[in-house]
Amino acid sequence: MAGYEDKYWWSQGNLRLHYRDYAGRDDRPPLLCLPGLTRNARDFEPVADRLAGEWRVIVAELRGRGESAYAKDPMSYVPLVYLQDLLKLIEELSVPKVVGIGTSLGGLMLMLIAATRRDCLAGVLLNDIGPDLAEPGLERIRKNVGSGNQHPTWVHAARAVAEAQGVIYPRYRLKDWLRYAKRLYRLNSQGRIVLDYDQRIAEPFRAPGGAAVGVDLWPAFSAIGDMPAMLVRGEISDLLTVETAQAMQARLPTMDMVTVPGVGHAPTLEEPVAVEAIDRLLARVRAAL
Repeated sequence: MAGYEDKYWWSQGNLRLHYRDYAGRDDRPPLLCLPGLTRNARDFEPVADRLAGEWRVIVAELRGRGESAYAKDPMSYVPLVYLQDLLKLIEELSVPKVVGIGTSLGGLMLMLIAATRRDCLAGVLLNDIGPDLAEPGLERIRKNVGSGNQHPTWVHAARAVAEAQGVIYPRYRLKDWLRYAKRLYRLNSQGRIVLDYDQRIAEPFRAPGGAAVGVDLWPAFSAIGDMPAMLVRGEISDLLTVETAQAMQARLPTMDMVTVPGVGHAPTLEEPVAVEAIDRLLARVRAAL
């Protein structure tokens, strides 16, 4: 596994938030990787293992995830607060631009960054997310987020994840689910295996209208404009429909798009198609420097 430094920044609400910083060349913009709703920095280990050294890779953990502090007020677990946190991180990094790679909620945050600080982006990859979110995917996420399950062994955790998310990765076997579970869970001080996020992130998400960001995301998506951009969609995604993906391409004709076969929401970005998509995006970023 590529080496990294654990680093921290402070939110406006005085929460200490965590990111991994993998060293890389300073003549290229760093990659700012943003995980999904219940995810943490471990999600981007395959990306960092492959690209660190050639690229500086920064993987941010949103408040309430991984090593980032949990918020006192669960109603601060909303996109517009995450946006304030991430803009503060970008400011503290003191780099002219970053290449954003965002999975699900992380991609949504990149759209909001494009709408508010487009000048800091050199390119964007949206992983299975768009301005419109399909209800079947939202309903599945509402059901699973904040489940709070604990497990005595990693095999128990892997089987629980397989039962809940088997429709996303139908080709996975037990060894794959074990690897996947170790990205989702952590070992607590009592020796139990628990989900690595604040269970209260479910509270605003489950509230009436909680899946809404609070703004129309189509203008935010359009703000990406003609910068190098890539959309990665899982072939059997229940959150990003084919129709929405096609509408996104029509809105931004210069945006590239790939479909990861046999995968739902969301691709892990280590699939061969996704690896090639990342490389194509970064080649466009280099050409634009």
